[in-house]
Amino acid sequence: MMTIGEFSRASRLSAKVLRRYDELGLLRPARVDPYTAYRYYTEDQLERARLVGWLRRLGMPPDRTREVCDRYVTDPDAAARAVRAHWARAEAETAARRSLAASLTDLLEGPRTMTTHPYALTAAAHTDPGLTRPAQQDAAVAGPRLLAVADGYGPAGAQAARTAVGALAGPLPERTGDLLNALEDAVTRAGADIAAHGGDSGTTLIAAAWTGSRLAVAHVGDSRAYRLRDGALLALTRDHTVVQDMIDAGELTPAEAAAHPDRPLLLRALDGTTPAAPDLTVHEARPGDRYLLCTDGLSAVVPTDDIRRALAHGTPDETVHELTALAHARGGPDNLACVVADVTPASPDGEPQPFPRRLP
Repeated sequence: MMTIGEFSRASRLSAKVLRRYDELGLLRPARVDPYTAYRYYTEDQLERARLVGWLRRLGMPPDRTREVCDRYVTDPDAAARAVRAHWARAEAETAARRSLAASLTDLLEGPRTMTTHPYALTAAAHTDPGLTRPAQQDAAVAGPRLLAVADGYGPAGAQAARTAVGALAGPLPERTGDLLNALEDAVTRAGADIAAHGGDSGTTLIAAAWTGSRLAVAHVGDSRAYRLRDGALLALTRDHTVVQDMIDAGELTPAEAAAHPDRPLLLRALDGTTPAAPDLTVHEARPGDRYLLCTDGLSAVVPTDDIRRALAHGTPDETVHELTALAHARGGPDNLACVVADVTPASPDGEPQPFPRRLP
């Protein structure tokens, strides 16, 4: 047996850390003196102690650390996959924060207030039940300053989607930082309202608020936002799904993920059971940019190249109907909601002005 001091020196973990790991159930001592409460360890525990320390340095939460350590005993390959998946999630979250930090840095270096509105949005929304679903559970809204889509699921999915979109209603602030706060608050309200209804239901939500030259985006779930600029289509969001984590960890290719049986499983949604913090980003706009917000009734059915080609021409209203027709041509297996918005120069009164759309 090793005293806690001896074990601390051998494992390079302080006695304070070892006591904390005991409290968290990550590393129980082999024996605790019933009179002095002094902890004793065995040499065989050194490997787990070091593994716990390394995993905690990776920022892995206690419950996942415990799971990886337990798996390592019986299935080292599964433990390795769990570490890869954790790091893939960490890198994805870091990338999202990096995007937000870059946007906010640009914002802070520029004017503190928005006194002019150089650009405006022209937008259209459309929802469709698809060709096989008995009810429509998706929702969408498109206005001069707010775009949103929500994909409800469960017995009260339609109500959950409407609740999520409804939580965004109301005046929007002008400053980008205030807009991000407003979007985050709206997501929190939506989660609380959905919880109040109860039931095994929930919704995804993606919302975009317009400042006049920037788009602030809040995202929970697997509904998506894209930007078409100069003929190139860029995904602005990352799915909060099991298969996306597997893609990030190198366990699946995007093509394999499309047909994976776990593709619909969400890691984050507004279901009222646990708080779902949205990913928040800010995007600088240019005249001619076109934005698409859509549920997976479109993105999971229609290939990205077909979506890009559809976005490359037509008015927003024409395009949302063309996208719906593309989903129908592939069987229309799910409800669909989409919003298409164009960035155009604004007149002195803030109204959108025509802007020619160049074909790729």
